[in-house]
This record gives sequence, structure tokens and C-alpha cells, in this order.
Amino acid sequence: MKRLTIVLACAFLIALQGIAPAVRAQSSEFGALVGTTFYLGDLNQARLFKNSHLAGGFMYRYNISPRWAIKADFLFGKVSASDVGTLYAKRNLSFMSPITELSIQAELNFLKLYNAPQQNRFSPYIFAGVTLFSFNPQAQHRNGTWYELQSLGTEGQGIPDSLGVAAKRYSLTSFAIPFGIGFKFTIGRHISLGAEWGIRYTFTDYLDDVHGNYYDNDILREQHGSIPADLADRTPERINPETELPYPYNEAGTQRGNTTTTDIYSFAGIFFTVKFGNESKFCDLRKPRRAKH
Repeated sequence: MKRLTIVLACAFLIALQGIAPAVRAQSSEFGALVGTTFYLGDLNQARLFKNSHLAGGFMYRYNISPRWAIKADFLFGKVSASDVGTLYAKRNLSFMSPITELSIQAELNFLKLYNAPQQNRFSPYIFAGVTLFSFNPQAQHRNGTWYELQSLGTEGQGIPDSLGVAAKRYSLTSFAIPFGIGFKFTIGRHISLGAEWGIRYTFTDYLDDVHGNYYDNDILREQHGSIPADLADRTPERINPETELPYPYNEAGTQRGNTTTTDIYSFAGIFFTVKFGNESKFCDLRKPRRAKH
């Protein structure tokens, strides 16, 4: 996956160089975004904007026409969630993960957008594209120390089975499909402001380090050590109110996460861009074409 990341990054740079002449002939924008990120998955199945965190980044937009644009985003933020206060409080899992993404999207304006006086200067829009992102789920042990979970193999990754085959640890880079809605408007000829909300539908179920079943905790403790075993099954940290004793460890093979779905994260925020470059003669952004009679 690391090689694939490098290849995609190089391809993206080559593509930008390839369209450079066209960029100089059309309207381009460069700016910044700031907003919040949140996560949906095994530890937060439905509540939008729960445990939101500050996020931000940079963006480049290439306006093809008053209707269409191509945008590249570089965003960084954080997501987190916990079982505390949910129906799965007994499971007692929690995580935090930084997120860094490179996203390429196509935008469709509902209204034709211009940056000239007496012309339409605002439009809602929709967008969709492809995202390459990195993540690194972490959890805080009861000793107060934060640990990176992927390397710990909390679901038995790295431990050989009876045939001597060990499950591979999941990759910390993955793809996602971003889609969402936004609103933008122009100020004068060179400034653009707006807001958008997008969902990233990922192709990994390990954003939270929770995917399949509980591994045998005794074997996990023997093979990987006490810290991975403690963080893999945190049920004993909870007290059974009936017996006033800690809950026992879950049996090996019982459900820990939902294997039928993948994780989702979202970004919502505002952006500010500055336009540069000459405007297209083919598709003049300064004024609409005259209607033919």
C-alpha cells in the first residue's frame, strides 16, 4: 500500500503538470479549509457530529466552466469514539485516530457561477471523487499511556493458527469515496467563500481497530503481551452491578465488531480561496454567453 501511495502521489503531480497550460488559460483557485471531523462505525453507529474534532487543510480548484470544477483537497484532522454511554458500554472499547487525506473531486454547481458584476455570484453544489487517506488508531490503557493499536494485533493479527498461517495486520492507508454538498459565492473577481459537508465512505473497517471477533485472550497475552491483551478486551474494566465483580473476558470467537460494514468519516467546514490565472476564452467566467435567437 505504501508503494501504491507513492505511485498515486506521483501520478497526481504529473497530472497537475499536464494541465498547467490549461490552468493558466482558465480560472484557478487556491485556499484553505477549516472545520470538524467525526466518525461513524462500530463505536458510533448513528450519531452525526458526535465527538467532533478540529480539522483543516488546503484546497486547489480548477474551474472548467460556470457549472463544473475539479478540486484537490489536502486535509488533516482527528476522529474518536467510545462505548461509554451507549448500548455497548459493557464492551468498553474506545479509540482516537489522526486522519490525513488527499482527495480529488468533481463539483457540479446547480447555478452558473460568475465573478463579474451584475452576474450570478453564488451557487449550491454537489461533489464526489476519490480519496487516499492515512490513519493510525490508538487507545489509552488504564495505566494512562496511549498505544498504537495496529502493531499490537488486538484481534490476533500476527499469531499463527493451527496451520502456521498468521492473519496480516491491516494497512494504515486506504481509499474512500467522498461525496457531499456545499455552497459557494464570489466576492469581486478574486475571492471565493463557501461551506461544505462531505462523507468519506472508506474501504477499511479498521479505522477504530474493531472488525471481527474476540481472540483467545490467554493466547494473545502469551504471544503479544499484557498490553495488547488488555486493550483487545476491556470488558473486565467494567464492574457487574449484580455481583460487584469485574465482568469476565469474552470467549474467543464471540463478536467484537460488525464485519458486514466499513467505517465512515466526515468533514464539514468553511473555505476561503483566492483566484489566479487568466480566464478561459472558450468558457468565459466573466459573463454568460448570449442566448441564440
